[in-house]
Amino acid sequence: MSESLHPSAPHDLPGFITTPGDTDVLMVVVGIVLIAAVLAVGNLYLHLHTLPERMAHRSQKLQFEIVAVLGLLALFTHNHLFWVIGLLLAMVDLPDFGTPLGRIAGSVEKIAGVPPGDEAMSGEGAAHAAAAQGPDAKSDSAKSEVPSHA
Repeated sequence: MSESLHPSAPHDLPGFITTPGDTDVLMVVVGIVLIAAVLAVGNLYLHLHTLPERMAHRSQKLQFEIVAVLGLLALFTHNHLFWVIGLLLAMVDLPDFGTPLGRIAGSVEKIAGVPPGDEAMSGEGAAHAAAAQGPDAKSDSAKSEVPSHA
């Protein structure tokens, strides 16, 4: 500080006070720390916000899409209830109803004497199946069932 100080100024100034025209080092350091802190807190928030999605994806849950939609709703509406519901849904194992119901349907078809995978065709179903097979496969009985318009 080569300039003379004002007579009422203290003679021992703190180190963070700079002379006019010099770079304020403290302000630059505080600005960098502030930007780093904002980015770190934002990263932590988004990492915590995607926790239910990552939990559901890691354990291959069936309700992953529902959890993902609830997470997006919570993010854009700032309604924390959606996030809590998504977290609870990600932690709960929903039972698999498809496999037992498929086995029951196969057993019922076996009891009924229907080959597995074939549908019992009657009435309109047989007419639609005959139409789907093409004009070559139509039988004479199917042709006689169609009333003429003449």
